[in-house]
Amino acid sequence: MGSYIMIRFLRQSNEGSVSLKEMVRGASKYLFTASAKRFYIKDVKILIPATWETQPNYARPKTESYSEADVIIAAPYMNYGNDPYTLQYGGCGEAGRYIHLTPDFLIDDKFLQIYGPRERVLVHEWAHLRWGVYDEYNEDKPFYFAPDKSFEATRCSVDITGIMAECKDPQCSGIKPCEVDQVTGSPTKKCQFFPDKKQRTTSSIMFYQGLNAITEFCNQDSHNAEAPNMQNKMCKSRSVWEVIEQSKDFKASVPMNENAPPPTTFTYLQGGDRVICLVLDVSSNMMISQRKERLQQAAELFILQFIETGSFLGIVQFNSEGKILQELTHIEDDNSRITLANHLPNLAEGGLNICEGIRTAFRVFRNFDQMTYGDEIVLATAGEDNGLTSCMSEVKESGAIIHTIAIGPSAAKELEVLSGITGGLQFSATDSPDSNGLIDAFAGICSTGGHFFNQTIQLEIARKKTQGKDWLNGTVSVDRTVGNDTVFVVTWETMATPAIYVFSPSGQDYSADFVLDMALKESHLKIPGTAEVGDWHYNIDIINATSQTLTMTVTSRAASSSQPPVTVNAYMNKNSANAQSPIKVYAEVSKGYLPVLGAKVTAFIESDTNKEEFQLLDNGAGADIIKNDGVYSGYFFKFNGNGRYSLKVKVQGSEKVTKLSFRKGARAYYIPGYHENGYIFPNPQKPPVSEEDLQSDLGSFTRTTSGGVLVVTGMTGSQSPNFPPCQITDLDANIEGEQVSLSWTAPGEHVDQGTASNYEIRMSATCKELKDHFENAILINMSGLVPQEAGKREYFAFKPEGIVLKNGTIIYFAARAADTFSIKADISNIAQATIMLPYIPAVPEDPESTIDITSLALITVFSIIGICIIAGVSISLIFSL
Repeated sequence: MGSYIMIRFLRQSNEGSVSLKEMVRGASKYLFTASAKRFYIKDVKILIPATWETQPNYARPKTESYSEADVIIAAPYMNYGNDPYTLQYGGCGEAGRYIHLTPDFLIDDKFLQIYGPRERVLVHEWAHLRWGVYDEYNEDKPFYFAPDKSFEATRCSVDITGIMAECKDPQCSGIKPCEVDQVTGSPTKKCQFFPDKKQRTTSSIMFYQGLNAITEFCNQDSHNAEAPNMQNKMCKSRSVWEVIEQSKDFKASVPMNENAPPPTTFTYLQGGDRVICLVLDVSSNMMISQRKERLQQAAELFILQFIETGSFLGIVQFNSEGKILQELTHIEDDNSRITLANHLPNLAEGGLNICEGIRTAFRVFRNFDQMTYGDEIVLATAGEDNGLTSCMSEVKESGAIIHTIAIGPSAAKELEVLSGITGGLQFSATDSPDSNGLIDAFAGICSTGGHFFNQTIQLEIARKKTQGKDWLNGTVSVDRTVGNDTVFVVTWETMATPAIYVFSPSGQDYSADFVLDMALKESHLKIPGTAEVGDWHYNIDIINATSQTLTMTVTSRAASSSQPPVTVNAYMNKNSANAQSPIKVYAEVSKGYLPVLGAKVTAFIESDTNKEEFQLLDNGAGADIIKNDGVYSGYFFKFNGNGRYSLKVKVQGSEKVTKLSFRKGARAYYIPGYHENGYIFPNPQKPPVSEEDLQSDLGSFTRTTSGGVLVVTGMTGSQSPNFPPCQITDLDANIEGEQVSLSWTAPGEHVDQGTASNYEIRMSATCKELKDHFENAILINMSGLVPQEAGKREYFAFKPEGIVLKNGTIIYFAARAADTFSIKADISNIAQATIMLPYIPAVPEDPESTIDITSLALITVFSIIGICIIAGVSISLIFSL
């Protein structure tokens, strides 16, 4: 089972390289044990930045790339934040995006005491990334009221022993009993759980990975379904091992009889300058809907602005035959870009043979350096080609990466297979006159070299189908993180040149500085130096009354090489579907590795016959699993037929509204300290958060990006199925006086849009009844509650009948919504409401005293069923500047 780990360093370091190998080798052995001999790390590929000194043992990468790697090693762009974490925003069992480790974590041994051995941390994060499991602790709810009327630390398994105590000072020079919140009866936030250094239990890795005794994941027998943690919330109270058992990895693996895994192999890879060949369709298919002209305009934009300086670019045209229009040319300045743009094809005739176009691009690469490994092809085509499968094996063996752009509804169905087997990107562009699909696609083919600072950033891509004499007006915000190489590009369709006006925030008029290209019906303006920060205004005036389509594209690059810009990455959780389940759409908005909060994020999904627009939210409900983590999420479900659906995302940040934050979610636990022989051995507290850094005003900004293609098959008509409301995942319950107060985020009539018809909420004295027999639990009368629109917060208070609310009362709740057809959603997370003023055992004031472990430890019993098997896991690691 191959997979790639990407590791990105800010500096070359032999010490870091040695620590990396030690970590991976140790992780392979630990994973082998933890998975009961099922998995180990077989291959590791380490991608070295092109800017580092070349070594004889460095090979050239094939399809391995920074964007597809599993692990990133890079500084957090702040003076704090060394928590190892996984960017994980899918559902239970869905793979994450990447693991992020910092260079300091790799080489500074002070972190060993805080997180435990590095190899254990890597396995903890690998489980997040590969198998879509979650943490078994909860920093927001570190304790919960257990059925035995005592407070327990949120953990799995409950057999992990320790003490609950408060440190007397930041250095924890002494400890004292935990104080009790007089309102909730629970320990205050100062209370901490210090695990015993020596444990008798062996699980679980997704809780305290650093304890020496921990060697297994929680399974069905040892799992603590009561704990209010993300694993129980997202995976319907199933254990980590039960989720892993349902993975493709598990089902494809078999047990090993060996006592140790085979050794891990390491391969170092280093790419050079980016090498790309445009392979453009000039067959008669391009005569339809001005495809030829639109492709010319989009390809020219790619050459003039999108592709990075220092790259090598060639151009090939193809119909039934392939032809080289321009050999690979080094892009050094604007003159070399203009020279390349002048070689774009101006043809639309003949048949179609996509394989001939690809083979011609291979000749371009081999003419350059006799190799095709790691080189990129941008293949844009509009026609069907039954012979495309004839060159699939040749393509796979080439080691080249092919990005595909399907133009119109009839483009070859095999294009996504072609890009899929080579690790390329997938895009589509409709023939709709008001679609920006081709420009969006070319803009989405940015560098994957791990360099934020050379990347072209799309600030605006606007398009309008004018009706007679008309205007295209707009505002684009240039923020403090961008401004270099800022370019405004206007395209149109008729021979009449529109009047173009662009004004800076201070009112300077740049209209006279546009450079006109009548042949391609395009005009562009490059702002000298660094563009002024603020709102830029543009107006495009159609002088004559001819109906046509106008576009305005604005791109820029980072303002500084020392500060990363705000960027957006958009994804769908699937690239193919049969329309029987909704698709999750995500947009990650970040500055470096810090999330950006408070932005307005809009998704546009376009097919050949329809275009849908909807908001993505970072509210921790519906498709969004973690609130305020900079990942904005939503569902798409309005399928209108088979075919390709393309995703585009637009992000708007407002002055004094958007801000930076720490990355929340899946991460290795920061252990506060250990209890051993009656003493507390504290770890250093987490470095304080700089409010100045996190609250820094990003200013107004705009971003747009393409999120690839979804291919829908299996629909028999143009009407998508009726999907029920989405699952409620943030149900919360509290007892206040004689009433129970419930709150949750409203789902929709259909998934997360519209308004649900009604709610069904049930309660029970046991968590297990709600989990296993929801329909048998007590139904709460909800007749007085009218559901609100999706995304709003619902509140409902009631006095439970037949239940006396007193100290020690524990009630569990679960909910689900239904639509007007009585189609019901999945059952929500299980919320616990308690009323208790418990006795918390005293901790001796004098740390020299002997502590009665039996009275202070949190003790339970568990057993582990060993489940064996093994299969190799390939990992690719990448270093980056």
